[in-house]
Amino acid sequence: MTSNLPITRQAMPMRPKPTALRVIEGNRGGRPLPKHEPKPRRGLPPAPPHLDTRARAEWNRLVPELHSIGMLTVIDGGVLAAYCMAYSRWIEAEDAIARMKERDQLTGALMIKTTNGNAIQNPLVGTAHKAMLLMCRFAVEYGLTPAARANVEARPYDDDEGDGPEKYF
Repeated sequence: MTSNLPITRQAMPMRPKPTALRVIEGNRGGRPLPKHEPKPRRGLPPAPPHLDTRARAEWNRLVPELHSIGMLTVIDGGVLAAYCMAYSRWIEAEDAIARMKERDQLTGALMIKTTNGNAIQNPLVGTAHKAMLLMCRFAVEYGLTPAARANVEARPYDDDEGDGPEKYF
């Protein structure tokens, strides 16, 4: 017996949009803005010492850009470091797959054989995929994708600006 009930997907919980983005977008929902939201000190977060060479290069590429458009504060280093490490892991896994692909003309290194002779997905494919997904999730936090930037008008920081909406425009 089949049910006539519609199949529904469970909705992902909505994360609140940062107040700065709501103000920049014009507070389209018209809801009151929080009055006592923390305002981190502006500035460049120090690069964590645990970043590898690729992650450090990505850090050095992004920090000046994010700071110049006003999207970076001194407390943002952890999330940015996580993005940079995910980027580095993604590149490292993709490079390893490419090296394996040269020796594996049949599956292009997408599959490997277990000790029992069974074919399974190469674990590096999963590693690359997970790192890429993490990187993309972190990228949205900083407006690093075209879709994330579509409704945001960011302006450089100005030390003389006030605390009201004018600091975003």
